Amino acid sequence: MKKHGFLYRNSLSLVFLTLFLLTLVAQALTGWKEHNQELQDEHALALNFMAYLSTGHFISSTFENFQSEFLQMALYVILTVGLRQQGSAESKSLDESEDVDREPIASADAPGPVKKGGWLLKLYSYSLSIAFIGLFLISWGLHLYGSWVDHNDKQQLQGKAFQSLFAYLGEPNFWFETFQNWQSEFLSVLSIVVLTIFLRQKGSPESKPVDAPHMETGK
Repeated sequence: MKKHGFLYRNSLSLVFLTLFLLTLVAQALTGWKEHNQELQDEHALALNFMAYLSTGHFISSTFENFQSEFLQMALYVILTVGLRQQGSAESKSLDESEDVDREPIASADAPGPVKKGGWLLKLYSYSLSIAFIGLFLISWGLHLYGSWVDHNDKQQLQGKAFQSLFAYLGEPNFWFETFQNWQSEFLSVLSIVVLTIFLRQKGSPESKPVDAPHMETGK
């Protein structure tokens, strides 16, 4: 087997990690400027950058996006177990069994939980969806917290009463932020499921071979 360098072996994750960090920094900087403009409009003192990072404005805007992404991935991992889309590269075969459905077999190269078996194997068998659900719940909670803090900061600037967390849950603002992100994620999944029926990208594992029939399901 040909040996590859670290960068080649991990290039996909490294590129996305770099893009994530660059855009997170850009979001923080532009959000800081926007938030300070809002404070100045209310005749309040501007914040320095480090102080901004602990505000509800930054926490809410960051985890508002995270939670919808993790929800998307959790549902995608879970629903593709049993649901099908004829012709899609993102669907399992309509009739044939696939490698992902086989019962795990302990071998020398198998992950540790597979070798140990029992409840560890059972947990590991669903660890991907469990991880995404956990990340979604954490992100959703932080989005709620940040949105609530930001809401009360604005209430204070306008001389209005403090609102409890449970009272804020009844307000449309948080749910508007939530649903506008959820629907965009569901649309993006729908797009790749349907578009891979008819369109191709040569060399991509997310596409069927260029010469594959439209109604051929799976890769």
